[in-house]
Amino acid sequence: QEHAMESGGGSVQAGGSLRISCEDSGYAFSSACLGWFRQVPGKEREGVAAIDHDGTTNYADFVRRRFTISRDNGKHLLYLQMNNLQPEDTAMYYCSRQHKPATCHPDFQWSFGDWGQGTQVTVSS
Repeated sequence: QEHAMESGGGSVQAGGSLRISCEDSGYAFSSACLGWFRQVPGKEREGVAAIDHDGTTNYADFVRRRFTISRDNGKHLLYLQMNNLQPEDTAMYYCSRQHKPATCHPDFQWSFGDWGQGTQVTVSS
């Protein structure tokens, strides 16, 4: 059952910024570990960032301090601020919440579920 809806994607030039959002209508939002993932056609989906209920954040190595994940529990919103975007960041971005016990980290994609439809981010050189 889909609870997440992503928005805010678009097209930018290299070096630009975007903030994408995810509205999660599922229960117990404030206590959930939430994450951002991305996928390019023909490749496996990869983890980008995750944020735990207490605000602890974890990022994939390739983010290199360019992206910031945050959440607004009152509005049931998850954000990903992306700066210094590069063409290799072009992908469909998905938000998700963790459903199985595991460290709240984007490397543990197997523990996440309830995928949304995604929002496309395209970066041109």
